[in-house]
Amino acid sequence: MLALVAAGSVFFPGLFVLSKQTLKHTMGWSEGDAAIVSTRLVSSIQAIMASSAGVVIVSSCRDVMEDRHWLTDSYILFATPYFAYDIYAMFLCYRHKQQVKGHEEEQGGVRWTGAAVVGFLRRDLLLVLHHIFMVACCFPASLLWRRGKGDFFQAVLFLPELSTPFVSLGKVLIQYKKQHTLLHKVNGVLVLLTFFICRVLLFPYLYFAYSR
Repeated sequence: MLALVAAGSVFFPGLFVLSKQTLKHTMGWSEGDAAIVSTRLVSSIQAIMASSAGVVIVSSCRDVMEDRHWLTDSYILFATPYFAYDIYAMFLCYRHKQQVKGHEEEQGGVRWTGAAVVGFLRRDLLLVLHHIFMVACCFPASLLWRRGKGDFFQAVLFLPELSTPFVSLGKVLIQYKKQHTLLHKVNGVLVLLTFFICRVLLFPYLYFAYSR
């Protein structure tokens, strides 16, 4: 159990640092641009891993209440540190954006860091609370409180992540003013399709599977 948590604690921040350094040295990007794109890359990889695990588990569970799959608890343990990492990564992105606007020069030092934290929480408080809720409540609920029941339903909750890579790509394209390209238009269609299938149609499917 602790080994999987430790692996996740190393994997996600390590991937972020590796991606950021690679983009800085190979693409010549600034610290801020590399950090923002790296954050979205790590989010996309986590989403692909989560949705892939969800597909594997859902397809293997015939009895939606009793059937178990080893990947369910394993991925929960591995992915939980991602939410703590992502709060820090989002703060770094916010801080870099503020630096571009020149706020660091206006305030400076520790005062700037404190102001950045306050500004970050004001802007992204709901998202930060969501991440805290995932660790503080969903983690024990998924591993302990459900008492080994419903791996199927747990896996279904992984599937909405499938739209995240397309959302992240759309933000990167907008960041670099590529919103008029064919890639951005195709990606927009994929965002709508994956969002509709994995966040809307998913719930009727869940109820249908349970009713069977």
